[in-house]
Amino acid sequence: MSVTQLGMPQVRHGVGNIFETEPFPQYAKRELKNEQLRANLGFATHKIRTKRAAVTGELPDWEDLRTAGSMIKQKVMANLPEYLEEFEKNFTARGGHVHWARDAHEANEIALKLIRAEGVDEIIKIKSMATAETGLNEYLEENGVYAIETDLAEEIVQLGDNDRPSHILVPAIHRNRTEIRDIFRRKIEGVDPNLSDNPAELAEASRFRLREKFLSTKVAVSGVNFGIADTGTMTIVESEGNGRMCLTLPETLITFMGIEKILPTVEDYEVFLQLLPRSSTGERMNPYTSTWTGVTPGDGPQNLHVILMDNGRTAALADEVGRQALHCIRCSACMNVCPVYERAGGHAYGSTYPGPIGAILSPQLGGIENEYNGTLPYASSLCGACYDACPVKINIPEVLVHLRGKDIDAKKAKKGAPTQMDAVMLGAKTIFSSGKVMALAEKGLPLSKIVTGKDHKISWLPGLVGGWTDYRDIPEPPKQSFRNWYKKERPSESKRVSGERVDIAALLEKNKDKAAEAHAAAEAAGVDVPAAVTQEAM
Repeated sequence: MSVTQLGMPQVRHGVGNIFETEPFPQYAKRELKNEQLRANLGFATHKIRTKRAAVTGELPDWEDLRTAGSMIKQKVMANLPEYLEEFEKNFTARGGHVHWARDAHEANEIALKLIRAEGVDEIIKIKSMATAETGLNEYLEENGVYAIETDLAEEIVQLGDNDRPSHILVPAIHRNRTEIRDIFRRKIEGVDPNLSDNPAELAEASRFRLREKFLSTKVAVSGVNFGIADTGTMTIVESEGNGRMCLTLPETLITFMGIEKILPTVEDYEVFLQLLPRSSTGERMNPYTSTWTGVTPGDGPQNLHVILMDNGRTAALADEVGRQALHCIRCSACMNVCPVYERAGGHAYGSTYPGPIGAILSPQLGGIENEYNGTLPYASSLCGACYDACPVKINIPEVLVHLRGKDIDAKKAKKGAPTQMDAVMLGAKTIFSSGKVMALAEKGLPLSKIVTGKDHKISWLPGLVGGWTDYRDIPEPPKQSFRNWYKKERPSESKRVSGERVDIAALLEKNKDKAAEAHAAAEAAGVDVPAAVTQEAM
């Protein structure tokens, strides 16, 4: 009897719009030259985060809510198969139909088959990250079906020439109202040629175009914010009301849902109804919160379908550190505080998912070794603002560093031979692992004059480290190290034996008056000392 070794199942990465198509630094460098883009982004992100700070600051239990959201998501990831099966059972029992898609291609094919079964060539759509991820609109158009975006920002992007969303919450954040007016004048049939850039007039022009579509279209496609396992319920939160129209008027509703969007119970949903609006739009609650649980005869869509999509999510789930990215509730708070996103914009990330969350999600869904996804984890200063803003406490900086390591490993596997980075890291390891070697290296600091010259700055370095000097000058190193300075200033100071414990209390007692003395000396010398610092020293 022969034995066949099956081995471990292969990790299956996703397809679709989850790839960086050129190196992030290259794309970002080009976007940085667009002054209008930077002005639009700066204005919008500052306004959103100011509103968010106000509504989160008024809750005494905000941090407890964040912790609760994080714990619920961890529970979901630990029991994902069971919750998905429970959701399928309850959704089906109430008249819905569940379809499983391994990747974006399968999800699109299922949707097209369902649309063709209804005999239509035009559908209406609610704003959906999942369908943007699969490229549904483009796929349907190739097959003779036109999808009409009903969210105002998505409509702007769709009508724009070769435009793409650049923000999770506000897809057209890169456009100002003058640009929107020009798009509407060109693309909306029958629009007033004298249409102004007044927001109310622009919204009315969109309303007039869409009203007929809402009343006449038989099929709608949506995304979903959350699916609730114990009831088979799906939910969407929005600000305009277009979603409510799509969810109630058509005969057939097809919903795309990433498998990570599941919640165990309705009680868990209550936590996210507090976290999501405050973190996304800076509102206490969403103007429109829609839920649907199965088919009700004579009320709403009579054909309910949900496509549960993997598309690389199980690959992310297999990574114990990186799976945090699947906790994301698509609020965009991380983007609004990110200094890199604010300057480079969303298009520089290539994928449907821009900003800090995109920098950790896209490389896991599509594979860090594919396309230029390996450049995305470096699109960050690691300042940690995204972690502080995230309503479910995704430690984005931790995942970024983790993925940088995976990128280095992937490149090593491809090249085989040692890289410049390997040489730099080996040198650093040799120096930092030995105090004697470190002291010897520090004696070479005066030689830095050869590089710094008269300007006392390092403006050019070769090879890999030259990436720093391409955009910034490095100040001239000190003439001597702190170690050598200390030896000269405190020659009689006794050395601490390796492993000896320091008496912190005694050390604090010994130096408790030193700060006050230093501030007093500074004041006597006429140096301004901040009042808060002086008071702290006292």
